[in-house]
Amino acid sequence: MVSSDQRRRQLAREKFERQQQRREEARRRTRRLTAVISSALAVVAVVGVAAYVSVGGDDKDKKSDAAASASPSASPSASESSAPEPAMKIDKKAKYTFSLKTSQGDIAFTMDAAKTPHTTNSFKSLADKGFFDGTKCHRLTTQGIFVLQCGDPKGDGTGGPGYTIPDENLTALGKAGKDGTVTFPAGTVAMANTGQAHTGGSQFFLVYKDSKLPPTYTPFGTMDAASLKAVQKVGTAGVTGGAADGAPKKAVTISKAAVDKV
Repeated sequence: MVSSDQRRRQLAREKFERQQQRREEARRRTRRLTAVISSALAVVAVVGVAAYVSVGGDDKDKKSDAAASASPSASPSASESSAPEPAMKIDKKAKYTFSLKTSQGDIAFTMDAAKTPHTTNSFKSLADKGFFDGTKCHRLTTQGIFVLQCGDPKGDGTGGPGYTIPDENLTALGKAGKDGTVTFPAGTVAMANTGQAHTGGSQFFLVYKDSKLPPTYTPFGTMDAASLKAVQKVGTAGVTGGAADGAPKKAVTISKAAVDKV
């Protein structure tokens, strides 16, 4: 007998897969159009921003099935990012703390460079440049999965740093069960992506309640108790307009982000 909770998660995964398929088709159409334009105008490179993946799905999808749109997808695909990732400058044997000063209190989490060197190095590079300063955590989900998503300079789920980084540490949370998911425990910090491999950028999500997701999102940090409590308060306040997926009622603006070696 399938429980209502299992059925809801199944519907969420199926809806996400349909969204990803539509978006991949849109990306292919955009790339073909870009190639034609590039040839006609003799342009060296044209990047089609229309191919960016929207984090929350379209408005129609949200209204028809808010829970089913709960998937931490974000950032441009690898084929749409031309810049190389930052040169490796961190100590791969060390741990680092990512500290965020936000409008809802301080949020901090620890990153283990030995397990996620590319992710840790990228976040330190971005934080050192002030990339996250002044950005908002643009998305909160309160059904299906329970996450607060941040790291988008555009604030709409389509922004990124202009490059992608490889997936890392995907087996850290164990093997997927029969439903194709693993549990991301409350306090986990992981990378958002487009649903395709190695498409992480700058967007990340903070898990404020145990959530079941496919093991395709790089888990790279763990919040301390005070930080988790701050995020849980945002989650409890809910989503603007009473939906299950969208901008949080308690707006979370990052005034300063810093990454320091422990």
